[in-house]
Amino acid sequence: MTPRKLSLDELNRLSIDDFKLAPKFPFCLILDDIRSLNNVGSVFRTADAFRAEKIFLCGITGQPPHRDITKTALGATESVVWEHVTSAAALVKKLQAEGWVVAAVEQAEGSTSLTDFRPDLNKRYAFVFGNEVTGVQEPVVEAADLVLEVPQFGTKHSLNIAVTAGIICWDFLQKL
Repeated sequence: MTPRKLSLDELNRLSIDDFKLAPKFPFCLILDDIRSLNNVGSVFRTADAFRAEKIFLCGITGQPPHRDITKTALGATESVVWEHVTSAAALVKKLQAEGWVVAAVEQAEGSTSLTDFRPDLNKRYAFVFGNEVTGVQEPVVEAADLVLEVPQFGTKHSLNIAVTAGIICWDFLQKL
């Protein structure tokens, strides 16, 4: 049989209303001081694809509605619950008090390689992604319950935040 691309109608995706009612996976994404509105939009699409509970947009991170976010989100700003919070550090403390496990995604001393990460299936996780240049703020890294690092084998020192968010979400769901 020759493969054939499926039409959008054949994909049987949820409507926005059905998505809002559907159970979400036990994780949220925290974007801290993300400069690129295109990255923000891409993370919205990723959060929709993997049915995240919520996105927190912290600090200078752009917020919908904005045409650059909308362009890459392709409607995901309508399906994914989001909230703007001024301080990522304060948010981390609040989520931890509510029982969330906070994982900063960063290259840091003592980090856990994503290949070794084993989530507790009875917990909810908040994954923190930092600024494209400076990464996750040091106070947030220090306050996190763990630091996850995506293994890399090339010459560059980092991955794009939207790519990293996709890797983290996929890995987390595979391990549930």
